[in-house]
Amino acid sequence: MPPQRVFALPRQQSLLLPAVTNPFVQDTKLTRATIIKCILRGIFLVPLRSILLALVLMVTWPVAVITTFMHPLKGAVEPMTGWRRFMCRRVMAALGRTYYFCMGFRVVVKGKQVSSSEAPILAVAPHSTFFDGIVCIVAGLPSTVSRVENLATPIFGRFVRCLQPVLVSRQDPDSRKNTIREIDNRAKSGGRWPQVLIFPEGTCTNRSCLITFKQGAFIPGVPVQPVLMRYPNKMVSDVSCNTAEMKTLLLLTLSQFYTTVEIEFLPPQIPTEEEKKSPSLFANTVRNVMAQALGVPVTDHTYEDCRLMISAGELTLPMEAGLVEFTKISRKLNLKWDNVKKELEGFAAMATSCKGGRINIEEFASFLKLPVSPALEELFALFDRNGDGTIDFREYVIGVTILCRPANTDDVLRMAFQLFDTDEDERITREEFTALLRSALGVSDLNMAKLFKEIDADGSGFITFAEFQAFAKSHPEYAKLFTTYLELQRYQALQKVGADDVEEANHTSSGDSQEDSTSDKKDD
Repeated sequence: MPPQRVFALPRQQSLLLPAVTNPFVQDTKLTRATIIKCILRGIFLVPLRSILLALVLMVTWPVAVITTFMHPLKGAVEPMTGWRRFMCRRVMAALGRTYYFCMGFRVVVKGKQVSSSEAPILAVAPHSTFFDGIVCIVAGLPSTVSRVENLATPIFGRFVRCLQPVLVSRQDPDSRKNTIREIDNRAKSGGRWPQVLIFPEGTCTNRSCLITFKQGAFIPGVPVQPVLMRYPNKMVSDVSCNTAEMKTLLLLTLSQFYTTVEIEFLPPQIPTEEEKKSPSLFANTVRNVMAQALGVPVTDHTYEDCRLMISAGELTLPMEAGLVEFTKISRKLNLKWDNVKKELEGFAAMATSCKGGRINIEEFASFLKLPVSPALEELFALFDRNGDGTIDFREYVIGVTILCRPANTDDVLRMAFQLFDTDEDERITREEFTALLRSALGVSDLNMAKLFKEIDADGSGFITFAEFQAFAKSHPEYAKLFTTYLELQRYQALQKVGADDVEEANHTSSGDSQEDSTSDKKDD
């Protein structure tokens, strides 16, 4: 048999694996000695701190009620002035510091916070826990972006009102547009409004990297002051803010003698004219500055990855299987979240029998109802971007979009159809179908029967081009498989050419064939 092609395909740098595989989950493992220490300390500290916190809340809540009494949050809202502003910026801020002090927090502030006129927006990262609200206290209770539902929270809903938040409503279809407009108005008020504090990551991470920044804080095109948060204590540094861990995090924190939080104000970032026109560019600039100061990498994960992670779990896949760096994938491949979710469902159907959310060549062949053959191995190698012998969902969605979707053009499908239709009567009989699959891919008559039946949708006993086309559109791997087979045949034929002609023939062949099969080699 002529030698098979050797794959050493360059890959786009922008589609390589991220520096951090999963920034949303961190498994904190406590030693037995640590657990015993926490229990012994907690016996005394937790009840004492709970009493102190209750006393502070008993004082803070009526102050918050008085401060926000008869002050609207919707409609023609004006910034607090006079005694209300004094109560909010001074009294409420002091009570907030007392509250966190009672929980055992030791706050270390670095850098200098500038005024609202110098930097109307504070961008805080990384966002990792509900304790991050302490930055609002340190910053003097600036405005925040908050869901409308938070206002109805007992006791704490009244505290949120003191911040005069920019409200977001899930029920309002224009909420995003209204939120951006309100942030823009406050940012350009010339210092009349307090600074707007935003966590641009939009969700909690484990602080191992900075994920994609949402553009809301950068759309106004005004100076932004980056604010960094660090938790040097090991007990909280490895815990992310998901619902299952909140109670554990709270108990661990209350059981410590003290918990240090460092808040660092970096110099304001002033956007260039180009960055004013491109919020995403400004967001990336600010993120890079913050990542460099933190000493962590950046990734293109975003909240949509969390949604895909949850969907993967619902499809009985490992939750990490859904992490694809959605921002990068969607931008490079022009995919929407619903498209990626649909591909995840297709991948789950292929990966149901395997463990770990990865499929090997045998499982790939089994899903396609075909034996392992040189053509199938070559197609699998195109999917397997890191060459580890398996395909994960990220590799699958890239492969289907870049490799297989282009193979489903009408011209390519017509060529593949004619490959089967040996008598050129515009119909593929079972015998024609069997003959090609047996000679090209080594498929037996018995194995071929089910696949033929799937393509022959109307059960007529033969396959029309419309049926072949419809099947290829819904199963893009097949169209690419047959074009890969044709390329292999052409390549192997070239091996028989005289030694003087091989190099020239290979050059011509690769120029033609790699346009489809390795289209992910394009420069970014």
